[in-house]
Amino acid sequence: MACALTQPDLHDVGTDFSIDAFLEREREKDLLRFSTAGSVDDGKSTLIGRLLYDTQSVYDDQVLSIRGKGTAGPQLDFALLTDGLRAEREQGITIDVAYRYFSTPRRKFIIADTPGHEQYTRNMATGASTADAAIVLVDARKGVLPQSRRHAYIATLLGVRHIIVAVNKMDLVDYDAETFASIRSEFESFARYAAAESGHTPELHFIPVSALLGVNVVRVSDETPWYDGPALLELLESLPTTVGSEIAPFRLPIQHVIRPHQGFRGFAGQIASGTIRVGDPVTVLPSGRTSRVERIVTYDGDLDVAHAPLSVTLTLEDELDISRGDLLTLAGEETRVARRFAASLVWMDGRSLDASRRYLLKHTSQTVPAEVRLRHRVDLEQSIREPGRVLEMNTIGVAEIETRRPIALEQYRENRTLGAFVLIDAETNATAGAGMVREVLTDDASAVDARPVTALERATRWGHAGVVLRLKAPSSVANAFERALLKAGVFVVRPPDDDPTTPGVLAAAGALVLVAEEGGHSISLRIGSSRAESLIHGETTKAVASLLRLLRESNVLHHQERTR
Repeated sequence: MACALTQPDLHDVGTDFSIDAFLEREREKDLLRFSTAGSVDDGKSTLIGRLLYDTQSVYDDQVLSIRGKGTAGPQLDFALLTDGLRAEREQGITIDVAYRYFSTPRRKFIIADTPGHEQYTRNMATGASTADAAIVLVDARKGVLPQSRRHAYIATLLGVRHIIVAVNKMDLVDYDAETFASIRSEFESFARYAAAESGHTPELHFIPVSALLGVNVVRVSDETPWYDGPALLELLESLPTTVGSEIAPFRLPIQHVIRPHQGFRGFAGQIASGTIRVGDPVTVLPSGRTSRVERIVTYDGDLDVAHAPLSVTLTLEDELDISRGDLLTLAGEETRVARRFAASLVWMDGRSLDASRRYLLKHTSQTVPAEVRLRHRVDLEQSIREPGRVLEMNTIGVAEIETRRPIALEQYRENRTLGAFVLIDAETNATAGAGMVREVLTDDASAVDARPVTALERATRWGHAGVVLRLKAPSSVANAFERALLKAGVFVVRPPDDDPTTPGVLAAAGALVLVAEEGGHSISLRIGSSRAESLIHGETTKAVASLLRLLRESNVLHHQERTR
C-alpha cells in the first residue's frame, strides 16, 4: 500500500473504480525519461526521494525503514529511498545509476538518479544517454560548481532536449531571489558556450526548490512569491517527449542474420529510425547493393509496415551478402560511409588517451579497429578550448578518429543510434570513452582544405602556445633547459641571428622561442611581453625543473609528456 503520511493525494480513484478502465488509462499515458545530474551533496537523491514520496510511489514499509535514519534530522532522509547500495548509504553519495519508476494521472516516468562524484562521471553519462530531460541540481549556497558544468555539458552533448536547473536548498539562503537570479545568469552563460561547442541547444528551465522540505517540488509554494513558474512535477508533466523517430530516414543496423533453413534468410535488428514497408527499395551499406523488402517478420506475425523502434526481421527479394554490422536504408536516403570523422569524447578510462595505443570502436552492432588523435580538450571552468595531446579520466575533448574499414554513420544530433559509439582499449578490453559524432570527414586524399591555420590549431599540434622566452642564465642552464624542452616534445627554437624581429615571427608560427643571454650566476626568465622577470635559484637540475614548472603554471606548456 502506498504511504499516505501527509502526502498529496495524486491517485484518488474514487468510488466507481474499474480495473479495466484503470489499465486502459495507464496504457494511454505517454512516458518521459529523465535523469538527475549535478555535484556531490547538491541533493539529487533527496529530490528524487521527495518526488517518489509526494506522488505516493513508495510503500509504508519503505518509509518506516528509513525513519530516524540518515542525516536529515527530524525530517525523513529521502535520499535513502534511492541510494540502495550499502556503500551509498554509508558514505551519503550515489555511486551507481539508480532507476526509479513512478506515475501521475497525466504521465509515466522513468528516473535515472546518477552519481555526482567526479569519479563516477561515466555513470552519469550512461544515465543521461536515453533521457528526454535532465535535472541539474545546484546548491544555492555553493553556486554552479565544476561538476555541475561537466554534467550540463555532457547532457548537452548527448542531445538532451530539456535541461531543468533546480536551484536546491533555497531554505538555507532564506529563499533569496537575488541568489537564484545570480545562479541562473551564470548557468545561462555556460549553457550558451556548451550549445555552441556541441551544436545542440537544449531548452532551459529554472526552478527554486527545497527538496528536503518539498518547496516547489509537487506544487508551487508560498516561500517563493517572486517565482512565477511551475513546480517541478508540473513542468515534468508538461514537457514534450522525444519527437517520434519514425519520421526520420529509415535506418536498420543488422544485428543478426537468421538462417533456420535453406528457404529462409532474414536480417534482424531494431529499427533505429524511420518507417519501412513491404515492397520498399532498400540499400545495403557499406556495399551499396540494392533490393526490395519481401517480408517484414515479427514474433506476432508478418507486418505490412514497421516503425522505429520496433525489432523486426526483413527478408529481401534478392540474395545479397549482408552480415552483422551492415546498415539497411531506403534507396535514395543513404547516409554517409566514411573512415574518418570528428567526435566529442567523454573519457572514462583510468589510462589516459594515447594516440599510439590500439583502440576498438563499437558502433551499432559492429566493432572495428580505430586510431584516435586528439584535436583539443574542453576547459569547463573557463569555457574555452585548450590544446593537449591526452585526455585524462572524466575529461572531455574533441578528437579525429580513423577506422580500419568504412562504416555508415551520421552526426549525433541527427541520429543518436548512428552517431554514438564507445572506444574500447584493445589491451585491457576496458571501455575507454564514449563518443558522439560531430562531423563526417572526407576520405579523399586529394581534397584541399584552404582555411588558414589558426593559433589554436598550432598550439594543439605542438602542445603549447607560441611565445618568446628571454632567459638570463649560465650557458649550462640554458642548454639543459632547451634539451629538457626538446625531450618533452616541445617545438623549441633558439634564433640563429640577432635580428630583433626573428623571435616574434617564430612565436607567431607556434614555436617556443628561447632567447638566452649569459647571466653569470643569476637565473631569471621573462615570458612573452611581460615585463616581470621570475628569479630562479638552485643548481642546474633544480633550476631546469623550476623553469619547466613556471611554464606550466603560466599555461605556456599544456602538456609536457611526449606522445608515445
